[in-house]
Amino acid sequence: MDVGDGELAVTEFGPAAAPAVLAIHGITSSSRAWLALARHLPAVRLIAPDLRGRGRSRALPPSTGLRHHARDLGRLIDALELGSVPVVAHSMGAFVAVALAAERPETIASLLLVDGGYPLQRPPGVADDDLSATVLGPIAARLSREFPTREAYLDFWREHPAFRGAFTPDIAEYADYDLVGDPPRLRTASTIDAIAADSLDLYGPEWYLDALAGLRIPAPLLRAPRGLLDEPGGLYPGLPASPPLAPTMRVIDVDDVNHYTILMTDPGAGVVADALRATLT
Repeated sequence: MDVGDGELAVTEFGPAAAPAVLAIHGITSSSRAWLALARHLPAVRLIAPDLRGRGRSRALPPSTGLRHHARDLGRLIDALELGSVPVVAHSMGAFVAVALAAERPETIASLLLVDGGYPLQRPPGVADDDLSATVLGPIAARLSREFPTREAYLDFWREHPAFRGAFTPDIAEYADYDLVGDPPRLRTASTIDAIAADSLDLYGPEWYLDALAGLRIPAPLLRAPRGLLDEPGGLYPGLPASPPLAPTMRVIDVDDVNHYTILMTDPGAGVVADALRATLT
């Protein structure tokens, strides 16, 4: 789909005539993050774009921040004539959803945020100029690697702490879709340039705090108790059920999942599907 400076890739799951839901993925993710959820929602038309700089949208120029993605999605909603559409969003995608709700409130019928959307705590002692490098360090290591074969990249994810004992065909398809290039120099579709500006917006710049405070619809946030490396605490340790910066947000804990498995495996996807159905009624 044309977004003015190139084509945004969009995948649709489910019947074309079914009720539509817009699904917004995370910072280095893609439309394939929604495979498990789509299976749990066979009567839903799940519309899942690859955000600019990710997946099959990698050829688009890098975003200038989360509001850039929101503008892309506003164009998508208009082009598909969706009107006001329910939104489910994971990780960074949840921040994009909040930005979209602020810029184009008429396009969002309901919100479901999955382990994202509330400003992250800044690392202690890190100045603004150093924040991007600090945040991107662990991510940059993966994005800059080359893999000799597709199987080698699958092995990377099999051994990832988040997927030990939880590696499924969905995860394999997600990983395979993420690769570009040819052996022995396969790389991930996402690039450092694509995520640099986005990462800074996750820590709550003033415009984002205003967007949160200005939400006029319920914004349930499903929280994982474990993080990106399956570590205890997750992204939001200690966040109260009614977060102070977001009057319409309510935090709902999901048992025994991490930042990835809350969406990308059947137990977590089942909870997300039930929560999404609740927002549709």
